[in-house]
Amino acid sequence: MKRAFPLLAVLLVGVLLLLQPERASEAARDGLALCAGTVIPSLFPFMVVVSMLLQLGLAEALQGFCAPFMGPLFRMRGVCALPLLTGLLGGYPAGAKTAADLYRQGLLTRREAALLLGFCDNCGPAFLLGFTGAGVLGSARAGVWLYLIHTGSALLTGMVLCRIARDRGAPPPAGRSAVKPAGLPQALTAAVSGCAGAMVNICAFVVLFRTLAGLLPAGTPPVLAGFLEMVTGVAGLRPGREGFILASALTAWGGLSVHCQGLSSILPAGLTAKWHWAGKGLQAGVAAALAAAAFPFLQLHM
Repeated sequence: MKRAFPLLAVLLVGVLLLLQPERASEAARDGLALCAGTVIPSLFPFMVVVSMLLQLGLAEALQGFCAPFMGPLFRMRGVCALPLLTGLLGGYPAGAKTAADLYRQGLLTRREAALLLGFCDNCGPAFLLGFTGAGVLGSARAGVWLYLIHTGSALLTGMVLCRIARDRGAPPPAGRSAVKPAGLPQALTAAVSGCAGAMVNICAFVVLFRTLAGLLPAGTPPVLAGFLEMVTGVAGLRPGREGFILASALTAWGGLSVHCQGLSSILPAGLTAKWHWAGKGLQAGVAAALAAAAFPFLQLHM
């Protein structure tokens, strides 16, 4: 039965592609346009900069600087702050990729990296403020509050997960990174090459899941479309209390497309996705609850 269900699901998708080739082609073109117009311009330069900073030794520098708040909040070392900051500033899937890269460099233990995946991979401010707030909900202020709630839900989720899973593994000895800091030319060429490959994977999943979302029946509720593909689900929301709460939940969940983008970075590194799934589910619930509680006091004009 476990093997039959995936097989039937894939066969169903194949049948839908054959029955609705025009809709599938149009959705795929939308996915390519989304990659060219939004995903690559906003994500690729940021990923290159973060990758260069990692190779130049930023993670070691953060160890002492971030320890005073990473320890009390998450019971983690200071170096663990970098994937969290990257995810909150750069958006999906920058946080997951940074955690995987730090693990490859020997700067995170396997347990630290796996636990970070539960709350470090998040939606960036550009999508929440611009597309979701100003574009969908018709209020730039709503986008600001969504980002604040999103950040708060990620931090709360991390605090919960880090108290459930107490074992972090033995930290690597100081100065024993598997990869020594590189020079600027080496860091630049390695960052561009590595991030270009990662962008191919990300865009492939964007196009695939955008196509799958385009095959959904007309009138599919945004929450169901967003479970599959976040952008499609958010785009179907309407201004108001319900739209605000659902936007908070859907962007915290990310959609299966986003999850696959993150998994394409973490699985080759040998990391487990157990905490990733648990964290995104918990964060979606926390984000929805925070949005519902805050909405009456925000005086949003939508």
